[in-house]
Amino acid sequence: MGSERIKTSALLVQSFSAFAIAYITSLTGFIYAWPSYTVEMFQSNETVLSAPMSSMEISLLGSLTNVGGLLATPFCGYAVNRFGRKYSAMLYGLPYVISWSLISITRWPPLVIAAVCLGGFGAAGQAVSSVYIGEICQDSIRGGLASTTVSGYFAGLLFSYIIGGQLTYYQVTYVHLAMSILYLIMLMFLKESPVYLIQIGKEKEAAESLAFYRRVPAKSKEVEVEIRKIKMQMDPRIDQILQGENDPAMEELMDTKEIKIQENESQWKFLMKSESSKRALLCVLIVMSLTILMGSIVLQVYAEPLFKEAVPSMQPNLSSILLAVTYISASVICAFVVDKFGRKSLMTITSIGSAVCNLLLGFQLHLHWGPHWCTAVIIYTYSFIYNLGAAIVPFVLTAEVFLPEVRGLGNSLSMACMWIMNFVTLIVFNPLVELLGLGPVFYGFSGICLIGAAYSHFCLPETKGLSVDAIQLLFLKKNQVKDNKSSIK
Repeated sequence: MGSERIKTSALLVQSFSAFAIAYITSLTGFIYAWPSYTVEMFQSNETVLSAPMSSMEISLLGSLTNVGGLLATPFCGYAVNRFGRKYSAMLYGLPYVISWSLISITRWPPLVIAAVCLGGFGAAGQAVSSVYIGEICQDSIRGGLASTTVSGYFAGLLFSYIIGGQLTYYQVTYVHLAMSILYLIMLMFLKESPVYLIQIGKEKEAAESLAFYRRVPAKSKEVEVEIRKIKMQMDPRIDQILQGENDPAMEELMDTKEIKIQENESQWKFLMKSESSKRALLCVLIVMSLTILMGSIVLQVYAEPLFKEAVPSMQPNLSSILLAVTYISASVICAFVVDKFGRKSLMTITSIGSAVCNLLLGFQLHLHWGPHWCTAVIIYTYSFIYNLGAAIVPFVLTAEVFLPEVRGLGNSLSMACMWIMNFVTLIVFNPLVELLGLGPVFYGFSGICLIGAAYSHFCLPETKGLSVDAIQLLFLKKNQVKDNKSSIK
């Protein structure tokens, strides 16, 4: 698999397509960053709104985005199979256009809050992006391009922070509105996922889609083989096929005429029948939960007061910009190394590094062993290490471990897990701080990082460069995997 050849033109087309699809996460970054530099103005008597916002309204402004995302996430699984990957992605881009349109014309605080909540519905579109990217990219570059769903978010944060400090309130909203419209325009130039086209019986269009992304003729042998592989992955007998004595993914299966696609079967039923899919889902949910519980979301929300204590002379906007630069730098590096070093190694190493940083930060906040600026250095170091692997690997896994028939459902459940764990982490943080103190809470985060490292090292399969059918073997029983190792090498 690692020797898979990719034409330069195919690499460029798949890269541009992945960036265009992942651009929705940049729009999510806009809607999340925007309140941070408008809150002070909204509360003042010089607000552009009809009246200053109350403390309750400010709280809703910063939190309802998450509510919108959680409410819209369950619809992703249905949307990708009902409307297709391309049109589902465009559908989730519409809330941003409507949201920024409302913000640009209203001065009524409740409507501004409602518009931000509506933008949260678009945030759920990351589940669609992961499915779409995973299905159009070749195996050897899939991990790096799937990681753009995370780096795109950080790029959105950074861009919004920068223009927030330079432009007026209405100029910022117009820029965000224009960039939301740009997302829909870019998607118009992309082809639908070949997997979805095969699902709905449009094999000719699927061949044309593969030809577009691979930059080969639609009637080439490469396209023919790829279509048969996709069909095999949709066969409800996939586990039995992969566990059989014959080579499950190569010539004999490609030559057979007995591959069949189950029609009108719900994703839930397919999931219950597929042992590999259930194990893949459990693995993704565990990794997603552990990475959220490593404490990054807490630092994102409470970084400003920590930075004010650590570096009081630094402007809050500048500290936010530097933090966003740290995030995006690490995620871009991750995009280049995730397909070289693999998911397992990257997750394990960065989890250990995150554990060390959380432990040092806990000691600093608890015992004050160093000068205040050490707090800022540790936060930046932790943010870089965490986003170099642990923050991104779960989203790479969601893009590659699920069979086509359950990919939408698997991604929806993974994203729902993310929203829920974010909520749980933030809701228990303050009570734990009051009970134990700020330092000991970060000791706890350090312990969770070590649990994540142990799980990654001992339980997480390495999916680097493997096709979807080969990945399924990794989630089947160990004795069955050993029997089939020779088939996937």
